[in-house]
Amino acid sequence: MAPRANWKGFLRLSLVTCPVALFPATSDSEKISFNQINRNTGHRIKYLKVDAETGDEVSSDDIMKGYKVDSDTYIEITRDELDAIALESTRTIEIDQFVPKSEIDDLYLVRPYYIVPDGKVGHDAYAVIRETIRSMDRVALARVVLTNREHVIALEARDNGLMGTLLRYPYEVRDAADYFDDIQDVKITKDMLDLAKHIVEQKSGHFEPDTFEDHYETALTELINKKVAGQPIAAKARPRGDNVVDLMEALRKSLGQSGKAAPESAKKSAASESAEKAAPAKPARAKKRKTAPGQKEMLLPISGSGAGKAKEEPAKVKKPARSVASSKARKAS
Repeated sequence: MAPRANWKGFLRLSLVTCPVALFPATSDSEKISFNQINRNTGHRIKYLKVDAETGDEVSSDDIMKGYKVDSDTYIEITRDELDAIALESTRTIEIDQFVPKSEIDDLYLVRPYYIVPDGKVGHDAYAVIRETIRSMDRVALARVVLTNREHVIALEARDNGLMGTLLRYPYEVRDAADYFDDIQDVKITKDMLDLAKHIVEQKSGHFEPDTFEDHYETALTELINKKVAGQPIAAKARPRGDNVVDLMEALRKSLGQSGKAAPESAKKSAASESAEKAAPAKPARAKKRKTAPGQKEMLLPISGSGAGKAKEEPAKVKKPARSVASSKARKAS
């Protein structure tokens, strides 16, 4: 079944207008979801709208919108009053401005939509708007009303269509300084940085979303299949972080897992440390490991002794038979 449009209206660039429809570009429908069940009867839980004070159920006809002005006072906002302030963007995506895509901070991105012509007419106007956006190498900023609220939407050409991404308003974005100001200004040695860069080089690749695996979804599928089949469920052992080593040693071990050689600067640092350990200790004072000025000893937990072992392939399991599960729920009800 074809997906249903979330919005239908018109896309307009000055006097050029065409009918369009918005479809969500992403979906969570394939993810496993659960229902809340009464343990005693096996029936699904149903939520009712009740009066917070009396506990009585309230019909939809008796429910209105209200804005809280103090602890126990609300003012009613009627549907007619909301319709009276409805914006033109309720039915029209009006393009206001074109900006470089690089200027849009990722913090403002919310959700992507596909924008397609609605019906057999307007394809020429749609193509003109699409190719204008593409040729200018810009993003078109427009306004659209979804779920009774106006949103800013960024339009860009994608293949032979348009993609629109909802943007947040500035008041919805929190100031990073409120979270980052307390992060300590730690001095990182060149040896540590060289080792970390080599680890990054080993793990470098290309963005290939087809290789992503939702391990939790796979585990849920396996759990449900076992429950349906009446098989025992055994808890899996969780990895432990028993060994604690210094940060430099953690970087070396991380690099050693792939079998690649460490950078020369790190080798020299390691050799000098080995020489220091092999030399006889002076009776007056023991030599301490060098650290950067103002830097304290940093410790990181390293998980178990699994370094160097081949990563086991996760068992491929089938998706749970939703029809069987749903029929069982209906029988139980």
